[in-house]
Formats: sequence, C-alpha cells, structure tokens
Amino acid sequence: MTEEDGIYTSGGAYSFLNLLVYLIEKYAGRDIAILIAKAFMIDIDRFSQSPFIIFQGQKAHEDEPVKKAQEFIEKNFQDKITVDQLASMLAIGRRNLERRFKKATSNSVIEYMQRVKIEAAKKLLEAGRKNVSDIMYEVGYADIQTFRDVFKKITGMTPVDYMNKYNK
Repeated sequence: MTEEDGIYTSGGAYSFLNLLVYLIEKYAGRDIAILIAKAFMIDIDRFSQSPFIIFQGQKAHEDEPVKKAQEFIEKNFQDKITVDQLASMLAIGRRNLERRFKKATSNSVIEYMQRVKIEAAKKLLEAGRKNVSDIMYEVGYADIQTFRDVFKKITGMTPVDYMNKYNK
C-alpha cells in the first residue's frame, strides 16, 4: 500500500481492504478503524504482503549456468552448499558466478539459497506435522536463531507465528 501526494494505491487481490481501513483510520480515527476491522474481519495494521509470497525462483533468463545452479540449489537445499562448490561444479569463477547470478535472478546466491530453504520451511509449517526445530534441521539450518532471523526477514513473521496462522 502506498500514499504519495494524495494518491493511494494497493496491490494484491484484497489489499484494498487494508487501504480502506488505513483511510478510515486517517480520516476518522483509530477507534473507528479498529471497529470496522473487527466488524469485517480485516487484519488491521498489515503493512507487508511478505507472508503471502510464494517463492518460485526467477528463471526467466537465458543464463544456462545460473539455471543449473538454481536447479542444483532447489534439489539439494537441505545440504550445505557453498558458492565455491557451485562455481567449481559449473567450471566458472566464484565472482563471475555471483555477478551473473545476481544479474539473472536479482538475488545473490546466498539469498537465493535462503529463499528456497524458507519456502520449503513454510510448506512444512503449513502442514503442521512437525515442530519448528525439526523443520529447521530438515531444510538445512543448524542454528535456531539464524533460522528464525532469516525466516522473519523473508516472511515478516517468526516461524511459530507463521505456523500458528497457516497451520491446518
């Protein structure tokens, strides 16, 4: 949702509801906005659509070595993969791979790996059959704080909050 010089816009199919609540709060006050949000079951104070993002990788490019690296990451995300390992596997230099990867996907290699791991974690959290620690290990993280920080950076929510919201 954006506001600039009296022009208001929102993206996403139902984000206009958040825009309406925002405008009600701006012109009628917080109390009325809360009342409206409750009456229409609108999640008030939603400023990000991050939890709704479904990461599918950016493959609309023509850089074949980068596509091979993406496929390798997606198939082996639970393993410890290094940029040097990918560069060696593709027979190109590390800096060259990092530059090409960023240009092709708009993510660094590390960011891409994190996004793939977090997308897998989101699916497991939604299924609700495992606890957060088990999921953390399953997607390739060994440190709960690192997993939590990366998860929150990408989704805007902690793993526990995500599971509580989207678990069946």
